This record gives sequence, C-alpha cells and structure tokens, in this order.
Amino acid sequence: MDERYNPKEVEPRWQKHWEDHDTFRTGPEGEKEKFYCLEMFPYPSGRIHMGHVRNYAIGDVIARYKRMKGYNVLHPMGWDSFGMPAENAAIKHGVHPSKWTYENIAYMKTQLKRLGLSYDWSREVATCSPAYYRWNQWFFIKMLEKGLAYRKSSYVNWCPSCETVLANEQVIDTRCWRCDNVVVQKELFQWFLKITQYAEELLQGCDELTGWPEKVVLMQKNWIGRSHGAEVDFRLDGAAGESIRVFTTRPDTLFGATFICLSPPHPAAKKLVADKAALEKITAHYGKVDEKLGLFTGHYCINPMTKEKIPVYVANFVLMEYGTGAIMSVPAHDQRDFDFAKQYGLPVRVVIAPGDEPAAAGQGADLQEAYEDAGVLVGSGEFSGMTSEAAKEAVSAYIEKNGLGRKVVNYKLRDWGISRQRYWGTPIPVVYCEKCGIVPVREADLPVILPEDVKFTGTGGSPLLVAESFLKTSCPSCGGEARRETDTMDTFVDSSWYFIAYCLGLNNLKFEQGKAVPALKYWMPVDQYIGGVEHAVLHLLYSRFYTRVIRDLGLTDRSEPFTNLLTQGMVIRDGAKMSKSKGNVVDPDYLIEKYGADTSRLFTLFAAPPEKDLEWSDKGVEGAFRFLSRIWNLSFRYRDKVRSRAVPQGPDISPAVRGLLRKTHQTIRKVTQDIERELHFNTAIAALMELANEMNSFEPADPDDFGAFGFALESMLLMLAPFTPHLAEELWAGIRQGDACVSEQPWPSWDEDMARDDQIELVIQINGKMRAKLMVPAGEPDEILQKAALGDAKVCEALDGKDIKKVIVVKGRLVNIVVG
Repeated sequence: MDERYNPKEVEPRWQKHWEDHDTFRTGPEGEKEKFYCLEMFPYPSGRIHMGHVRNYAIGDVIARYKRMKGYNVLHPMGWDSFGMPAENAAIKHGVHPSKWTYENIAYMKTQLKRLGLSYDWSREVATCSPAYYRWNQWFFIKMLEKGLAYRKSSYVNWCPSCETVLANEQVIDTRCWRCDNVVVQKELFQWFLKITQYAEELLQGCDELTGWPEKVVLMQKNWIGRSHGAEVDFRLDGAAGESIRVFTTRPDTLFGATFICLSPPHPAAKKLVADKAALEKITAHYGKVDEKLGLFTGHYCINPMTKEKIPVYVANFVLMEYGTGAIMSVPAHDQRDFDFAKQYGLPVRVVIAPGDEPAAAGQGADLQEAYEDAGVLVGSGEFSGMTSEAAKEAVSAYIEKNGLGRKVVNYKLRDWGISRQRYWGTPIPVVYCEKCGIVPVREADLPVILPEDVKFTGTGGSPLLVAESFLKTSCPSCGGEARRETDTMDTFVDSSWYFIAYCLGLNNLKFEQGKAVPALKYWMPVDQYIGGVEHAVLHLLYSRFYTRVIRDLGLTDRSEPFTNLLTQGMVIRDGAKMSKSKGNVVDPDYLIEKYGADTSRLFTLFAAPPEKDLEWSDKGVEGAFRFLSRIWNLSFRYRDKVRSRAVPQGPDISPAVRGLLRKTHQTIRKVTQDIERELHFNTAIAALMELANEMNSFEPADPDDFGAFGFALESMLLMLAPFTPHLAEELWAGIRQGDACVSEQPWPSWDEDMARDDQIELVIQINGKMRAKLMVPAGEPDEILQKAALGDAKVCEALDGKDIKKVIVVKGRLVNIVVG
C-alpha cells in the first residue's frame, strides 16, 4: 500500500479482481431474499456522459448496499441498440449499422467497467442481437393471434427528416422527439398494438404505484386520459336515416351546440365534401393544434335537443383517434370552439351561466372568451336551472331513453403504432401472399433476420424495400410466392420487456405460451428502477402494457414491472443541461483519468439528492478527491496499529474513546437510514465526512484508543464500499489481510445504546420564540426539563413576572413556555 492515494494504480487492480473472481455474478434463485436493481439501459451512441455516470452510480450504491445486507442481488446491464443513429452513421460513413453499434458497445462497456459498477455481465443483452429480437417477433405473433396486433390504413405522424412514422407519444409540440423537425400527417398502412384494450387496467394500476414519484403517476393517468361523456347522434338534414355520431364530455351544453366539426380522415368528410382539393389542403394540416383551419361541407345536421339546423365543418384540429372523430361545437363554453366560431362567423349561444350571475340564454355576441367552468343551465328547456354536474347525468339519461345516443367512457390513449420505415430495427414477422393474405411467419422459422447485404443511400426510405434476397420468400400457409413486410418495429418495443430478459440472460431466453417461467416468479418485479423523467409516458407505459401481455400469455403472474421508481435529476453546468451544442460537457474519461472513478462517483452522489438536478462544480470534484485522500492517509497511518485490536467495552473507557464509539454508531445509523428511507446519499456522505473529522481529531495512544479507532476505521470503509468501492477494497485489504474483500462483507450494524448521546442541546422558547439553549443529560424526564428551563437565568429575565399558561416539552429536546 503506497503512502499517497493513487487511483490510477488502485482502481484497475480491483476491477480485475472483481472480474477474475466473478464477484458480482447473481446467486442461485430461491436461496435468499432477492433484490432486483436496474438502471435504464443506454443507447450505444459511442461514449457515456456525466448523466450516465450519475444514473449508474446511484444504482450501484443501491445494489452494493443490498448485497452487503444479505440479499441475492440482480444488477444487470445491456444495450438499447436498435435505432436511427446507427443507420444514419451507415449513410454518412459507409459503415454497417451492426459494426458501428457493436464497436460502440465495446467502448462503452470498457467505460462502465472503469467506473467500478457491480454489474453481472453474464446477463448482458443487446436488443439488436437476433437472439433477443427473435422474442420481439414471438411476442408480436402471439399478440396477432390474440387480436392485440392488427394492420390498418390511417393517418400517421410522419417525420420527413427521419422518413419514418412516430407514435403520438413521440411527437412533442408538433415536432419529432429525435430530430426536432416538424411532423406532418401521412396516410399509410401501419401495424398497431392494441394497448387500448388494457387502458382501464393500466389506469387502475396507477393507484398501486406507491413507490413511484407522484408527478410520474399523474403523467401516466393524464396520458391514459379517461373521460366520461356521451355519444350523441346528429341527424343529417336531407339524408334519411343518416346521422353523425359525436362524442362529448359536456352533454350539459348540448343546447349550445351551433355547429359540428369532423376530423379530416372521418368517412363522412370524404362523403360530404365535394371539393376534394380543399379537403386535401385541410388534411395536410391535420392534427396541428396551434392552428385552426375549417372547411364547410355544404351540409347541415339537426341538433337533437333544439331541433335547429347547424352547419357541418371539417376541422384540422379534430382527431379521428379520439372519441368518434366528430365533435359538437359549443363556442360559448369551449375556447377552441369560440376561436373557430369567431374566425368563421358562426353563432355563439350561452347555455351555462355562473352560479352567482344568472344570464339570459343565447346572448353570446358580446363574449370576449368562452366560459368553460361549471354553472347553472339557461336556455336549455326542461334542464334549465340545473347545475352543470346534475345536467350532465340528466341529459345523458334523456339521450339514452330517447334513442339519441348513449353514455360512454373514452380514453385519450390511442393504440400504439409500431411500424417504422427503417432498416435497423426488428423485422415484423409477417408475409403477404396473394392467395392467403397476411400470414405470420412460423415460430420455428424465427427469427426473421435483417439482411446484411443492403445499401444505405439516405433516400427512398428503408433499404429493405429493394433488398430482393429479403423481400422474396414463400408463404408459410400455402408455400407459394410471398413478400416480406419491410417495416421494422418501433425501438420502444425492444425496451418494453428487456427487464424480463435480464431475469434469464440472453443465452437462456426461451418462452412457451401458458408455461410459467420460474425466474420471472422469483425476480419480478424490479425492486428499484432508476432513469430519467423524460421516459415517464413512453417507456414506462409501454413496459406496463407489455408486462400485462406477458402475464396473459401465462409466462408470469406479475402485472407491474417496477415496484419503486427513482427519476434522477439532470447534470447542470453553467446553468444549463450538459450538451455538446452548449459546449459545457465534462468528459467522464478525463475525470477518471485525473481523479479516479471513486472521486467521480462520490461527487455525483454528494452534490445533490438523486432526484434533484446536480450543479457541476470543479471545486466540488477536487473536494471529493481531498476527502478520499484524507481517508487514505488515516488508514495508511494507523493500519498496522489497529489491526486485530479489540473494541473497548465497559464503564471504564475514557470519555474520548466513548465519544468516538458513539459517533461511529451514530454514523452507521444515519447512513443506513438515509440509504433505506429516501436514497439520500448526499446526507449519508456528509455523515461520513463528519465521522472522518472526528477520527482526524482523535489521537490514539493506548490499546483502547487503537481499538476504538480501528472500529471507526473499519466501519468507515464498510460504509464507503457502496460509494467508493475501489478505495474501500484497497484499505480494507490493508487492515484485514487475508479476509474476503470488502464487497463480500456484511453491512455494519449499530448499537442504539452506544449511539445515544450523553448530553443533548435543549432549546427553550417563550411563545415560540427561542430565548435560550442548555446542555442537559440525555433521557431526562419532562418535569426535569421543565424545571431546568424555568430556572435558566435568561429565561427568568425574559419572563419577568409574566403569567405562565402552560409549559410544553417536545420530544425531550425543546421546551416552549406559553405566557399570557
């Protein structure tokens, strides 16, 4: 052991030791209580960044801590390795996506190992491996058999830059989540997964997510978006027996409906609009909520409540996927409808008045904005005078009773469109046969493997479209000529069940419908999941859906994939999130080279609670290195003198020894509770720093002194092991020569009696305002504390004969004197 702390020499040695001894290989199932710790796996872009370092350091502390607590820990890592960057690299640099991806994986894996992360690499998965995506295809076929996968023509979100379809969840403020270009609407045949069949179960399941941040659960609920309302038939004027069915969440406003709006893809729009060019113009702007474009069809409907004729428009903002694709427009009580009515000169009729401001029905011409709140119905026939809430139920009942529609529950959640017009993804395992139609590939013929001999030009969509060796095949049903599907799956399919794959490992993946997998029963659900809040809707919702599908295939009895979720904050520098474009990136390789992995880990864990944003500080990094150097120096100085010393006990130990033992037990308690309760690693590290200060000021001289110091030092190293594992291993080996490495030691325990203070600080208040502080023996009864407080000179002076109403003692540490 060198006198000076040199992480360049220490860290590679222990990384090799862990790898050579398979230290972090997951234990056999069933022998111990399990703990499954998982960080969201990365896309292999080429290099890790400080956000990765923070995310993985958080997970590693938890995994190492739980292992020391005696759990059988599963802590795996893999690669979300399909996606467009690899394909773009092939276009730009002429390197095959597979080669680019696996080279990046190799480099990033080396980086992760340099951080000293306790992964079981035997469970590693890469989603671009045929051994993995074979099961993407198997799940798809099973969903196809169950009616959960289907193909239809629909308007889709199309990114002209990426030349692919995007799911609704991948369009953020009308722009592509990947390239930030404006998304347009395009009509294509697409494959969908019927996530809506699980909408209510997914919504109800949100109440079970007690270990998730409330904001994430709320985002899930809002995205699923259950709404109660009514479907109402508006008869087409002059067309016997024909009507347009609308969905509304405000049946109480039916008397105020002055026009109807259809979604551009609605069948009635194509039928009613004679000017097809005008309809195409509206359709080109379909779904753009920031602009409101309308087209009068030339036709009218009859309002079923007022019996009035009202015009039928096509409007670009009405979504076919929500409700019926047609809405009744009530401009007096919906701001979007109000803006549209003003733009196109349509009537505005008031039918809801504020409860404390009765208004005449119909007077809407002078409105400056829509009144959208609840109130009292006016101008609404027999329903006038009712409150909005009461009228919703009453009008809905009237509609059902008179055959004008029905009560319904709708969801904002749409079925998941998974077709992508790209190469580097999972091939969809169906073929098209002129005789048999759409036919799934036989299970025995899986996986359908991506061809290697394709050309990447960057134009004309997916190269699979012209890959004859891939396209041409035979029909699994009749044996005749057939054509393969050239779309590949959305990469979110890959990440929707990877946590299940880890339970078996890539080489042991095998599923059979109706046959429960023992490994899933033992390991699932994930006990602690860690990742960015940006995945609150997309990945987490899809994972919850897939877990339920896998359950219904009989493979597991689990419904929820993740028991506890931690969404870590961003790493900020100079007031902004680290990014290459802002020029504020810190390279983890540079940091490790200069300070070592342990310093990098310690700083990211100490600088902020894990759920908060971390403000980068070069001085903070240097401070973390100095702290570790202090621990190194203390250990180097005393390692020979404390080795094999007994911990002193009994009433005769000196006050200094008793103080150091007390501080050590208090620190074990504090660090344990901070990790267990809130994952507050920053305060746990602060407690370790306090203990280090106490040790630094302690000057051991006799056997008792060295015994107490040795106990403090060993406890320090055990508690540092999850945070700074290399340093802890090296110093532990220097003290406990021949013992097992620190990673295999049990977590230290504290003695509550030893942790108890001899004296405490008693705060004295008068009417809630602090007047004095006293040091008193710990554990004194309330009456003694009251007497001490009332006898204090400062308190007596402040009271100065005032009438004492009562004296309150709070948790033995505060006395509040209430005076009149």
